[in-house]
Amino acid sequence: MQTMRYINLLDKASNVKTKQCFMYNNTIFFAVPKELISRAIGPAAVHVRRIQEHLGKKVRIIQEPEGLRDANRFIHDLINPGKFKSLEIKDNCFIINAGSNQTKAILFGRNKRRLMELQKIVQDVYSMELKII
Repeated sequence: MQTMRYINLLDKASNVKTKQCFMYNNTIFFAVPKELISRAIGPAAVHVRRIQEHLGKKVRIIQEPEGLRDANRFIHDLINPGKFKSLEIKDNCFIINAGSNQTKAILFGRNKRRLMELQKIVQDVYSMELKII
């Protein structure tokens, strides 16, 4: 229900409809089609700021993925400013190579909270598992 409220709030603020909304790292992400990103953000980011003030949470607008070819960009947009070394798809599973222990710790988060959030998002969007090595 909460996700539907967030989607309706974006629709009222910017007149952009989306089907994908999720929470990651205390930020609400809206995935919208590429051609509607600037309209969703608004002039001088007025729509995003209005939603942030209303909800009291950070809001980011990212490009909606168009299949597996956009998986690398989509996951990078989610974890930004964090980085990862590479992304592989094997046996119906995304495998993220973090590169360093510090990057791995950032991706896992305290008590693996960020990892679980990212796994849920990948499962919802791509119906695949996620592993970080």
